[in-house]
Amino acid sequence: MHRESDAVTSWDTDYHAPALAAEVVQLLGHAPLVLDGTLGGGGHVAALLDAGVARVIGLDRDAEAVAEATARLETYATAGRFKALEGNYADTDTVGSLEGMRFDGILLDLGISSHQIDDAARGFSFREGAPLDMRMGQDAERSAADVLNAADETELRGIFRDFGDEPRAARLAREVVRRRGNRPFVTSDDLVGAIRGALGARTGPPDFARLFQAVRIAVNDELSGLDRGLPALRDRLIGGGVIAIIAYHSGEDRLVKHAFREWSQACICPPRQPLCTCGANHAFGETITRKAVTASADEVARNPRARSARLRAWRRAA
Repeated sequence: MHRESDAVTSWDTDYHAPALAAEVVQLLGHAPLVLDGTLGGGGHVAALLDAGVARVIGLDRDAEAVAEATARLETYATAGRFKALEGNYADTDTVGSLEGMRFDGILLDLGISSHQIDDAARGFSFREGAPLDMRMGQDAERSAADVLNAADETELRGIFRDFGDEPRAARLAREVVRRRGNRPFVTSDDLVGAIRGALGARTGPPDFARLFQAVRIAVNDELSGLDRGLPALRDRLIGGGVIAIIAYHSGEDRLVKHAFREWSQACICPPRQPLCTCGANHAFGETITRKAVTASADEVARNPRARSARLRAWRRAA
């Protein structure tokens, strides 16, 4: 018999190491039918299927991820226990194969996979010479280069401030606009140069990672997509079904926390409003996790990218 740490490690691949996989299994491992809305390399799906989940449908907007997971989980697919689909979890109603389906469990592992970061051609990292792309799928309308070369100064300031928590966002936005007037942004070096030019030569990898992530969030419409997708996914759960969400960005985690809190209240009218007008007479369900679950020291040592993972879960009323 494998020890738990051995089992967790077995779900890691060169493509991606799933964060908080054991915790996800604890939450969803007994669900007969699960939707993994961010399939990636299939690590969480492998863990759930190994734990005994009867069927899992995996959804991802990245065609490469769908192909990778399909190959990895071919045995389960042949047995009728797994199916991979290309699509965006924020717009499940547009995925014809999911029409009318409801689930016992739903999982979202937000952010990007290890493979996407490590593949220089995808342009997610600040590795020297990487193209400014950052699109998770073909449904993204703009690349990172498009955003940096065409967005006005106000939009750029909002991206760096709201998605990158950058206090000097206005200065960086002005620097981007100034530099693109001389030469368009094409590679990671152009954005790194603008960051150093605006924020100083002492800026380093943590600043680059944070601000590249901000651009990626804008390119892929990640926060507004999450905000739009959450209620739709809630309504896909059967009574007693559980949704588990792993977030890596403070804005994502805040949206999830507030949504779960709102769904767990019988009335969602403003606190000072004298009369209820929302029409709700019972809560949709209850929050399972009192506070966000984080990775153990052992997991972070094995998978440093799990350091910022925050897992929250909610159960729909029966």
